[in-house]
Amino acid sequence: MRHEILLLGLLVGCVNFLFRYLPLRVRVGRPNLTKRGVAGILLDTIGIASICSLLVVSCVPEIIHDGRRLLPTLIGFAVLGLSFWKTRSIILPTLLSALAYGIAWKLLTDA
Repeated sequence: MRHEILLLGLLVGCVNFLFRYLPLRVRVGRPNLTKRGVAGILLDTIGIASICSLLVVSCVPEIIHDGRRLLPTLIGFAVLGLSFWKTRSIILPTLLSALAYGIAWKLLTDA
């Protein structure tokens, strides 16, 4: 097995774990957010963790093959994170990040 594949798997696994673990730790001291409980917070974070994991796993081979895809991928990831942070939904951020990636790819490759 190539070491790049192993490293990618470890990186995605660690980030996925942090997406699930950190919201539980960050919200511990806030009494108004604990009404939903630990299970509710955990289920909320599964969506963004799975989308980010899929983004990394699907984009890294393409970025290695074609370096022009790095900036559009980073733009898509930034839009995903910011829109999820703002809306706390996974549907709209996923669509917005795909749109941002497509627009960035079109603008950067047509030049």
